[in-house]
Amino acid sequence: MAVLLIGTLDTKGQEIAFVRDQLRAAGVPVTVIDAGVLQPPQCSAEISREEVFRAAGTTLAGVQQAGDRGKAIHAAAQGVALLARRLHEQAPVQGVLALGGSAGTTIGTAAMRALPFGVPKVMVSTLASGQVRPYVGVRDIFMLNSVVDISGLNRISRVVLTNAAQAMLGMVRQPAPSEPTSADRPLVTATMFGVTTPCVEACRRLVEEAGYEVLVFHATGTGGMTMESFIADGLIRGVLDLTTTELADELVGGILSAGRDRLTAAALRGVPQVISLGALDMVNFGPPETVPEKFRERRFYQHNPTVTLMRTTPEENDELGKEIAHKASAARGPTAILMPLRGVSALDAEGKPFWWPEADAALFQSIRNWISPQVRVLELDLHINDPAFAQEAVRTLLALL
Repeated sequence: MAVLLIGTLDTKGQEIAFVRDQLRAAGVPVTVIDAGVLQPPQCSAEISREEVFRAAGTTLAGVQQAGDRGKAIHAAAQGVALLARRLHEQAPVQGVLALGGSAGTTIGTAAMRALPFGVPKVMVSTLASGQVRPYVGVRDIFMLNSVVDISGLNRISRVVLTNAAQAMLGMVRQPAPSEPTSADRPLVTATMFGVTTPCVEACRRLVEEAGYEVLVFHATGTGGMTMESFIADGLIRGVLDLTTTELADELVGGILSAGRDRLTAAALRGVPQVISLGALDMVNFGPPETVPEKFRERRFYQHNPTVTLMRTTPEENDELGKEIAHKASAARGPTAILMPLRGVSALDAEGKPFWWPEADAALFQSIRNWISPQVRVLELDLHINDPAFAQEAVRTLLALL
């Protein structure tokens, strides 16, 4: 299959043609996708704008008549994402390259996020030097700063666009990783936070000794979302979801939420999973002055100058236990929950800042109340960072596998 080259050809056609010609001159097949709306395209496209909007469930004429730029961009993004996914299913796409401002970046990265990990993705964007998380998400997207606006060819834009073309050429010419063989180790994921590091590091070593490769994800929102995407893509054999702290940020309003779908991918795919309660004693905020006023009377710990941790309450832990129980109970594959009765983080131990037995008890009891009989629950009279807890977590996962 070809490299997909995506842009609004009514405003960026000259630049798209410049990149297209370089790729084709190097012998790489290119499929240009036009996501423009208003003016006639400035260069030809293999996939027209009419096809893009039809894929999004609308028509070009309808979008033009509506005259709503925001809705047009949304529809174009939907259309290119669906087309990219469809083309990749027919024959693996070699790569995706797009260019644009805010609209072009929204559209181009929608197509990129629709494709799996490993497909080369290059986005030349006027937004690349700013906050790019909404565009990159959890995918392996190269964001290349356009330096100047993408408005005609000049001595600066030619260099940037040439570098983008050369980057794509280098990636598509790189030999593809070999298909997995019996010698490759199956993948297990684990979630970790600074306050659960001793547990997860011990687990990682034990799982690797058992013949698996371990991918550890830092539970900072993006980490949890990335892990969920890897599981959903079918890359993962087993899950040690020991640090579920992102659920607390989603519930309470912290800055490290991984969204409402956290703790669902393994359940939906039937991947064996061991779940624990790591760092559910805390919600994350930035510097102290960024903490919402409504929380001012709560219990805090200053992790560093830019990270403020807030202790979860018994009421919040009751809600978190119920959520974990419901999601675990819906799992299609073997699932176990390990409860460390002596504390869920380095800060949640007797004599430590977040030690609050009543809050932990609410979490544990809620899980007991709501869990399905099909889910194995192990209550361990241990702290989460005790070596014996890590050993039991690994033994449990290996048994499920």
